[in-house]
Amino acid sequence: MGDSGAASTGANCLQKLKSYVNTPKGVILAAEIVISFIIIICFAASYYGGYSSVAICEMIFSMVFFGIFMMEIDKQILVVNWVWTDLFRAGIGAVLYIIISLVSVIRGSGDGARIAGGVFGLIAGLLFAYDTYTIFQQIKSTRQHTAASTDERV
Repeated sequence: MGDSGAASTGANCLQKLKSYVNTPKGVILAAEIVISFIIIICFAASYYGGYSSVAICEMIFSMVFFGIFMMEIDKQILVVNWVWTDLFRAGIGAVLYIIISLVSVIRGSGDGARIAGGVFGLIAGLLFAYDTYTIFQQIKSTRQHTAASTDERV
C-alpha cells in the first residue's frame, strides 16, 4: 500500500534536476554552490572564520535560485522580475567575493587556510562576474527596440 504519487514526484524532481544541470545556467549555478562550499570549508579552518559569512550567504542564494529555476517557479510567480534579481545577486556576489578574497590573500600571512579561501574566493568572484555578464547579455538580447516614428503628420 505504498503511495505511488510520492515516488513519481521524487522521480520527476530528480529528472528536472538532471535536465537543469545540463543547461549553461544550471552549470554556472552548480559551480557557484560547489565553490562557495569549498570557501566555507577553507575559511572555517582558518583563524578568522568571519569571512565565511559571505560564502554562506552566497551559497544559500545560489541554492535558492537553482531551485527556483530548476522547478520553473520563475514562470509561475510573475510578480518578481527573476532575471534582474539574479543579475543583482550575481553582481553583488562578485563584488563581495573579490573584496574579501583580496583582503584574505593580502593579510593572510601565516594562515594557509585563509589564503586558500582567498584564492578560491577570487575564482568564485570571477565565476560570479561571468554569471553577471551572461545575465546582462541575456537582458540585452531580449530587450525590444522600437523604431522611432518618422511620420510627419504629428
